[in-house]
Amino acid sequence: MVNIAHVPAAVDEVLAKYFEANRPALDAIYPAVAHAGDVLADFALSGGKRVRPTFVYAGWQCGSPDAADEASDETMVLRIGAAIELIQACALIHDDILDRSDTRRGSPTAHRRFESLHIERGFSGDPAHYGVSAAILLGDLALAWADDLVHGIGPVDWTDMRPLPRPVGVLWSQMRTEVLGGQLLDITNESSGDESITAAYRVMEYKTAAYTVARPLQLGAALAGADDALLAGLHRIGLDLGVAFQLRDDVLGVFGDPAQTGKPSGDDLVEGKRTALLAEGLQRASDAGSDLLRASIGRDLTDLEVTGAREVLVDSGALTAVEEQIDACLDRALTAIDALPVTEPARTDLTWIARRITHREK
Repeated sequence: MVNIAHVPAAVDEVLAKYFEANRPALDAIYPAVAHAGDVLADFALSGGKRVRPTFVYAGWQCGSPDAADEASDETMVLRIGAAIELIQACALIHDDILDRSDTRRGSPTAHRRFESLHIERGFSGDPAHYGVSAAILLGDLALAWADDLVHGIGPVDWTDMRPLPRPVGVLWSQMRTEVLGGQLLDITNESSGDESITAAYRVMEYKTAAYTVARPLQLGAALAGADDALLAGLHRIGLDLGVAFQLRDDVLGVFGDPAQTGKPSGDDLVEGKRTALLAEGLQRASDAGSDLLRASIGRDLTDLEVTGAREVLVDSGALTAVEEQIDACLDRALTAIDALPVTEPARTDLTWIARRITHREK
């Protein structure tokens, strides 16, 4: 069996195998399409925390101990974890377009790569429009391939081929709907200027918490034949850990070190993200502080302006409030993990990943 700390590397192997197997089909269409597939492979394999596949694996360990002894089941778990990473690739590629981001993990975003290709090869028309158009289609391809991969469809000869348990298919469908719905709600909040804490948490619940932790945990457990009670318990744990994960992301989006995060300083402010941290700041700060925060949203900022916004978030108590929420979510999750009817190794691994995602610097 794979050690849970080695799940990211194991998932990368599955993804690399899948991309390599699909390349001939893309090349047969046209070399430009094969190149786009290479861009997707580069993007998907260029890093990332692989949080979602790790939670799939942790959920599987929480299921039937007998199922966890079968190598074929482990292959299926890693395959589903890789499929979720393709959904994540789709989400990030499209998210970078929505946020007008130039970099991701310290490298050009997909739409900027296609824009540069347009310029380098002297194509006609608007390079920026071509870049966005190509990246949208690339994200769509990632989403389609995610479904193929989870169902074992395609050129790879998987050793674990058999029908998925029905709960897995239901959970997979729910997860896709939730992440897309959460994304739509996110951009709606930004456009409408909704500053409420309630709106920020609603986005977190569906765009991040369910998709990043709760559903992956349930998917893994369902693969191992977990009963409804265990699935429900893992969902509650997953929502708490998912909210804590996103709150940490919100903090890093304003206070993170660009060398660690791969994003510019204060990037969430520049992108105009209506995060829980911002909502807390707007609610807690003085009128002058709130006005400064509002003036810092959705535009390029100097280092001095970023520092000013940070000071408001600290002085108002918003940063402390968010850190306390992270601790509270983690404490609830750890208490619930201790009460799960699972093996001690499964409990130990789930506790390890829970602490790891909430205390990180990138």
